Amino acid sequence: MVSLGCPKALVDSERILTRLRAEGYETSPTYDGSDAVVVNTCAFIDSAREESLEAIAEAQASGRPVIVTGCLGAETELLRERFPTLHAVTGAHRYDEVMDAVHEAAPRSPFAELVPQPAGGVKLTPKHYAYLKISEGCDHRCSFCIIPSLRGDLMSRPIGEVLTEAEALAASGVKELLVVAQDTSAYGLDLRYASGEWRGETWRTNLEDLARGLGELGVWVRLHYVYPYPHVDAVIPLMAEGKILPYLDIPFQHASPSVLKAMRRPANEAKTLERIAAWRAVAPDLTIRSTFVVGFPGETEADFDYLLQWLEEAQLDRVGCFAYENVEGAKARDLPDHVPEEIKQDRRARFMAAAERISRAKLKTKVGRTLEVLVDQVRGDGLAVARSKADAPEIDGKVFVSPGHALRPGDLVKVKVERTDAFDLYATPTDFRLRNAAATQAAGPGRRMHRVLSRR
Repeated sequence: MVSLGCPKALVDSERILTRLRAEGYETSPTYDGSDAVVVNTCAFIDSAREESLEAIAEAQASGRPVIVTGCLGAETELLRERFPTLHAVTGAHRYDEVMDAVHEAAPRSPFAELVPQPAGGVKLTPKHYAYLKISEGCDHRCSFCIIPSLRGDLMSRPIGEVLTEAEALAASGVKELLVVAQDTSAYGLDLRYASGEWRGETWRTNLEDLARGLGELGVWVRLHYVYPYPHVDAVIPLMAEGKILPYLDIPFQHASPSVLKAMRRPANEAKTLERIAAWRAVAPDLTIRSTFVVGFPGETEADFDYLLQWLEEAQLDRVGCFAYENVEGAKARDLPDHVPEEIKQDRRARFMAAAERISRAKLKTKVGRTLEVLVDQVRGDGLAVARSKADAPEIDGKVFVSPGHALRPGDLVKVKVERTDAFDLYATPTDFRLRNAAATQAAGPGRRMHRVLSRR
């Protein structure tokens, strides 16, 4: 199976693999060892489309039946024209259709019903963290985005179903749940916030009750893809109480009123600054990460300066930035006054320079503090690569812990921050037994670039 795209697509791949494993299917690390290939595609931007098309071509070259699913699967005509021998094409989260296609390409064993369901399902993440997808689709119609045409309108999962899955993941040893959706803060709107049952109690299908329920599981809970709506205020006290992590991933995209209007974004930059200040007053350790787009059609130098000033005032902790890229089928493609590529790249560089300066200053205030971190990896030289509550996997910074010989992936450990750089922390364990476990401390890591993933 080839899985491309965002964490929400990764969850789709996990669900497909879970069902396949439950029917006795096994995965192969090579095309040669497979009877069929499933390619879960991404089509959010043109470069992602090209990557998906290349992956399909590579899979077809293997001579195995190829089943295409995911966002690009919505473009059946394009795929059939370019790859006329595809075994099947399905859209995003069409699990039954994928299973039917696999059954045709590689008939299942007559003893499939005797195969036990994997505990907690198949996960493509490390054992200690997992993505929890609470809804599918989106009701917004941002001019640069084609997600609604690929994945449909908002479809929330019942809260009892979500909390039951989360409970099973926690019971299986998962230490961190990363809540994902196209718009996490809209959770339950399509269901009119219907009530559901979990642990013998009644819960409403909304963000606040979801956060309260997840907060009972005793694991890290991290909220991604949150829009700054007023009702998000209700989850901030839960962060202050330690029920869920003091972390919000909010794709602001821009701050200039004229650009936000052209983007058709549901936000008000002035009220957003007020809301951020109010959140921090309740939860002072709140980490806010976001992504922005510069060089959007019609963006002027004044618009960009406004964005830089807004960033200075907002003092966001984790920031990524993308130069605007045309997307086939998006309304923004037809807007006037497209910005030249060299100007887009210059603005992106200037934006990231400002963001790096802010990040460096904010991280420096953590020197001398004791933090709880979750270990992701222990290198051969004994250096542990971990994350604090302020760091989501893959997209945020790291905490490098030395000595880390006695640590294991999934360990939660207290560390003291010794020094910082623009994006990362360097720390030592506070437990002297861990410090004394290694004869010598591991060498520090080489220079790394802050990794930015697209926010779908």
